[in-house]
Amino acid sequence: MKNNAALMRRAGIWMVLLAVPFIGGLIVTYEIINIDWLSMMEVQPYFRPMEAPLPPPDRSIPVEGAAYVGGIGSPENPIAADDISLERGRILYDTHCRVCHGDIGLGDGTMVIYMKTVPPENLISDTVTAFSDGDIFLTITNGVMPYMPPLRENLDVRGRWDVVNYVRALQGK
Repeated sequence: MKNNAALMRRAGIWMVLLAVPFIGGLIVTYEIINIDWLSMMEVQPYFRPMEAPLPPPDRSIPVEGAAYVGGIGSPENPIAADDISLERGRILYDTHCRVCHGDIGLGDGTMVIYMKTVPPENLISDTVTAFSDGDIFLTITNGVMPYMPPLRENLDVRGRWDVVNYVRALQGK
């Protein structure tokens, strides 16, 4: 019995002595031989952060409704420029547009000092005034890469139209 216990103890010591270098080797080689574990999230297509998403297919209808259907031209403004729309547009403009385009749309916002090569557009200029409401909506929606980011994820469809109405109010239209 005593021999059996000593034999078991000796076998345990040998197992620990062999296991320590084995586990240490696994830890060291894990950084060298990194095995990618398969998960369903990695198999599907995805976008990296700040990567431009694919454009929607032509004539597809967004979840929010048919604000704009690709391939048809610029959309018509469905939102009347009433006091509520102009107030909402002012709030959204102050939040998302003012830092670049300035208080009254002259392109003199606080971020201008960082935009040396391409300054923000003057929203009161004849060029922008000549745009249709739909063209301004599409510019807000899709941005002007790489200078103006698309705001389709920041503003819902109604919010974008409210900003269009507010820009038109700044222009005096």
